Amino acid sequence: MTTMARRIAGTGSFYSAVVLLVLFAAFPFYWMLITTFKQDGDLYNLQSIPYWFNESPTMEHIDYLFTDTLFLRWLGNSALIGVCVVAITLVVSLPAGYSLARMPGRAAENLGIGIFLTYLVPPTLLFLPLSRVISLLGLQDSLWSLVLVYPTFTIPFCTWLLMGFFKSVPREIDEAAIVDGCTMVGAFVKTILPLSLPAILTVIIFAFTLTMQEFVYALTFISSSDQKPITLGVATDLVRGDVYYWGELMGAALISSIPVAIAYNLFLDRFISGITGGAVKG
Repeated sequence: MTTMARRIAGTGSFYSAVVLLVLFAAFPFYWMLITTFKQDGDLYNLQSIPYWFNESPTMEHIDYLFTDTLFLRWLGNSALIGVCVVAITLVVSLPAGYSLARMPGRAAENLGIGIFLTYLVPPTLLFLPLSRVISLLGLQDSLWSLVLVYPTFTIPFCTWLLMGFFKSVPREIDEAAIVDGCTMVGAFVKTILPLSLPAILTVIIFAFTLTMQEFVYALTFISSSDQKPITLGVATDLVRGDVYYWGELMGAALISSIPVAIAYNLFLDRFISGITGGAVKG
């Protein structure tokens, strides 16, 4: 009976912890959902229960978001920036990570650490010199300035991540491909890349997520509403002085977060495989 009681207590504790974790993770989405469809009177009534609808739900916040703001344009800008930055990141970080993984000696490890440390430099220290670069290139107030700047923090992190993954791939695979007549580049393209799909998917998700959540560079380089990404457009056009459009803010946050959440859940297994692929030798 003692063993059974301990087993029941352990199982109950486990599922209780899981339920608490799920509630903690899902609560922001629930809060955004009910705030999006609440009437203004329900939102600002201090006597109302904040966790449920005290008045009938409304679509006025969604209507305002799509008809009176450039929300769809902001989403399109963020998607364009994300796709371009992901492409640039893959083109640079894949060969860089592979080269560092195959470089002999401790120089590659030290170089990889140095590259990762550049990712840790805060944007608040870099936006001033980068603004000078953007000015010299004539890209002020253009979303292409963000396409140029965002790889400065996606490439170092993704290179370091890929380096750890490529170290877990046996060198014998490269050598066998070269013996069969491939060049070093051919061996990388034909044998290593197909094995690295989990890591590539991880890089894509990370790079796209980093661009979607960045705010400092966007605020520095973009001022026109039609050029803003979603993070900047929502924060600046839906907050006017001390007036917060809470329904529209929560609606924009909910709509823009759903695709990212779906992508993480659909590719969760490959994502975890890419993250942990270099754990043994990385």
